[in-house]
Amino acid sequence: MALSRLDNLYRQVILDHSSHPHHHGVLDEASTQIEMNNPTCGDVIQLQLVLDEDDVIQDIRFSGSGCSISTASASMMTDVVIGQPISKALELSHQFSELVQGKDVAELDALGDAAMLGGVAKFPARIKCATLGWKALEKGLIDKQATTVEQASHCDSEKE
Repeated sequence: MALSRLDNLYRQVILDHSSHPHHHGVLDEASTQIEMNNPTCGDVIQLQLVLDEDDVIQDIRFSGSGCSISTASASMMTDVVIGQPISKALELSHQFSELVQGKDVAELDALGDAAMLGGVAKFPARIKCATLGWKALEKGLIDKQATTVEQASHCDSEKE
């Protein structure tokens, strides 16, 4: 009986994030923009990030079209990565990926509401839906890191 109530609570939280997604929309002053799609089901996400000079995520927005799982997951992701440095956001993304693949995650609480999507592991076809926003985040942050390193190398070579 208690498990059924817990499942209903998780379902309600997921539906709430899907129907009323957090941080949904467009950022005009985004420092990083990414678009990704899931060719299997047609989900598409556009992600915009604002990073400060210390590479901490100051703001994040997403838009696009997707299923309930994709939208809810992106909403949950935005909640947990705001205020995080790139390294921590990438770590959270990795933990989420492990979670939805049915693996144990050490810091489950750090994922916030996204931890409720662990049940997706029972539905392999939905894993790509759940991870789409997170993969877009990873791509954007890794690309940003590469650009920062490239710019630093360019500046160092100019000094010589």
